[in-house]
Amino acid sequence: MVEPTAAELSQFRACMVGLRGPAKAAGVTDAAFDQYALTVSPDMGVLPLLDRQPEFTTALWDYLAALVDSRRIAQGKERMQTHAALLSQVQARTGVDAATVVAVWGVESDYGQNFGQRPLLQSLGTLACFGRRQAFFRSELFEVLKIAQRGDVRAEDLKGSWAGAFGHTQFMPSTYNRIAVDFDGDGRRDLVGSIPDALGSTANYLVKSGWRSGEPWGYEVTLPSGFNTGLAGRTNRHALSDWQAMGVVRVDGGNIDLPANARAAVLIPTGINGPAFLVFKNYDAIYSYNAAESYALAISLLSNALRGQAGLRTPWPTDDPGLGRDERVELQRHLSARGHDIGAIDGVLGSASRDAIRKEQARLGMTPDGRAGQKLLKTLREGR
Repeated sequence: MVEPTAAELSQFRACMVGLRGPAKAAGVTDAAFDQYALTVSPDMGVLPLLDRQPEFTTALWDYLAALVDSRRIAQGKERMQTHAALLSQVQARTGVDAATVVAVWGVESDYGQNFGQRPLLQSLGTLACFGRRQAFFRSELFEVLKIAQRGDVRAEDLKGSWAGAFGHTQFMPSTYNRIAVDFDGDGRRDLVGSIPDALGSTANYLVKSGWRSGEPWGYEVTLPSGFNTGLAGRTNRHALSDWQAMGVVRVDGGNIDLPANARAAVLIPTGINGPAFLVFKNYDAIYSYNAAESYALAISLLSNALRGQAGLRTPWPTDDPGLGRDERVELQRHLSARGHDIGAIDGVLGSASRDAIRKEQARLGMTPDGRAGQKLLKTLREGR
């Protein structure tokens, strides 16, 4: 937490008092507002995070290496076995398959192992009074106050990301109030303490976003020589038959069992020399969960892996791929062995790890950008 200055604290308190009336108009009682909102202080540390979302600031091959790695795949398969009966019920009620639901769970909270530790009332209160997008965060603040007021989740358990997402599958408060379901039938919609509620709510979200039972999200494809890249893009939809007439085919040579008039789009997220994908309606449903191409691809590719499918056949257009978590742990061990104080060796590359990476890169004559890639790991493995 970053403490506010005296001026910032005064501004925050005045802002919160001013929000009491709008909160009441949104359905928050005065008693709940006074109890939950007027007792928090701002955390100024959330403001810089507004412009550091990894979905938009990290190279795609690094982003996917971190999220679709061997550990997350193995743990996801274990969760699918452990919760097989529940996932079967979720699919029976919603039509959303187990691999997709578990992939969202894995990417959003590492299967419940990392909800985030920032108190939502504090983060959303801060963002409601400082920085850009205040109107959006004020609305989310009112929504989380209604959750606390209703008692579905205890106020002290409302912790999550800096932006206000919480629970096993990281719903924003407004999404929770609109879409969360009481899947376990205990009379509460608890996305923190109830895995059935969390996974059932996730499937319900995808259904509300247009999920079509039994259809694929998409496929990796091969594009014809001379493909017009101006035709690519998630919203540039054409009939499946049109793409096939152009020579777009599955990279594994398999059939696409959808009607000829099914609407589809071609994605080339890293350009014509990287992997290409033909995506359908279910990809849009996944994309709606977090509107970033990298995020939707992470969910989609992780779900494929959880089904036992092979990974991508086309390599990413880089000579220095990213690292999965086990490889990041190994990198940290090498850094620590070289005398760098990086704190916990946990695969999370915080500022201390990145500072150490920069120092090693400079020593080795590499560009000291703090990025963890295969080249650096290989060099350190060799003892250089």
